[in-house]
Amino acid sequence: MRYLIACLIVLTVFSCKDAVKKEDVKSNKLKIGKYRAVLDVQDNESLPFIFEVKSPTTLNIYNAEEVIEVDEIEYRNDSVFIKAPVFEGYIAAIFEGNNLKGSFIKESLDRIVPFTAEYGNSNRFPFSEKPSKSVNGVWETVFSKGIEGDEYIAKGIFKRTGNKVLGTFRTTTGDYRYLEGSMMGNTMKLSTFDGAHAFLFTAKVSDSTMEGTFYSGNHWKEPFVAKRNENYELPSANDLTFLKEGYDSIDFVFPNTSDELVGLKDDKFKGKVVIVQIMGTWCPNCLDESKYYADFYKKNKDKDLEIIALAFEYAKDKETAFSRIDRLVVNVGIEYPILLAQYGTSDKVKAQEKLPMLNHVLSYPTSIFIDKRGKVRKIHTGFNGPATGEKYIEFKKEFEAFVDELLSE
Repeated sequence: MRYLIACLIVLTVFSCKDAVKKEDVKSNKLKIGKYRAVLDVQDNESLPFIFEVKSPTTLNIYNAEEVIEVDEIEYRNDSVFIKAPVFEGYIAAIFEGNNLKGSFIKESLDRIVPFTAEYGNSNRFPFSEKPSKSVNGVWETVFSKGIEGDEYIAKGIFKRTGNKVLGTFRTTTGDYRYLEGSMMGNTMKLSTFDGAHAFLFTAKVSDSTMEGTFYSGNHWKEPFVAKRNENYELPSANDLTFLKEGYDSIDFVFPNTSDELVGLKDDKFKGKVVIVQIMGTWCPNCLDESKYYADFYKKNKDKDLEIIALAFEYAKDKETAFSRIDRLVVNVGIEYPILLAQYGTSDKVKAQEKLPMLNHVLSYPTSIFIDKRGKVRKIHTGFNGPATGEKYIEFKKEFEAFVDELLSE
């Protein structure tokens, strides 16, 4: 597969036809304006998203209220390479007039997804009929129902205006971020693309139920079912991960990106409130949380407070993992240390082996709150990001109140 990816990149970079004049190749640039991009997933389904080119070297990707600013755009011969902030994945494409054709590539995971983009089209999901059902409200959801080891619960939250639908699915480990789509007859389609994950949800909706399929890129799909339940709530995120019997604290020593060992027993952390963030640079929910933590730390670092992140990376070697951590630090402006806890896999069972005092590592991200005496006071699983609206506001209030409580002790 890695050989196939290498061949694809070579073919993309050197794809100029002999008939194309040298000066024409040099003039190939992204045209200012909006594009409708499409990734080909399974079952002949298409995963669309919209991006707008602001200049030949900058563009914005849109998902509902989210705007992702991209400034890593490179031109080689008749090809363009587009890389979203922080994440590894990139688009490699050739020009077909003002349009694009190529692939979305994640080299570390050996994944290639066919990609096209049409210039001048900003209609995410074209629709030909009016909606016949409403999806507004809360939906009690089960993914992979009845499939042992794969079943999990979620809370769908949606709002329809005309044909347009916005919302997200919250799970016990985080949310599926900003979903945008449309309702056509009794069919709902939602998508999102952020440079890391490409998600498509399709569902048939009745007055009280929905049944559909969730696609992640072209490598994964699973069914889901949901029913209306305005009072539905997920289990508390503070009760899912906990210390094993006999433990009241945690300990670790891992390298920073300068390959220097840093541990929780270092003088820097003694007598302070410490938040340990379990995360990965490849994880969109972790990025949302890291943005919030980075801002919070800048405003409160003069107090007896430290944040330390443990990165679990699927990069195949230490140097690549370090470079991705450094890229995250620069893009987000993180001032607290990020240590490399694991590379070569993001497997949660392997992650739990690095922190054997935990009952499990259920989610990236997970936050461990430690008081000034070094005792674990709370473990929060997952993160409800800005796409969850009121839940995100609720999380911030709870987080800041609890940190203030620990600081005052």
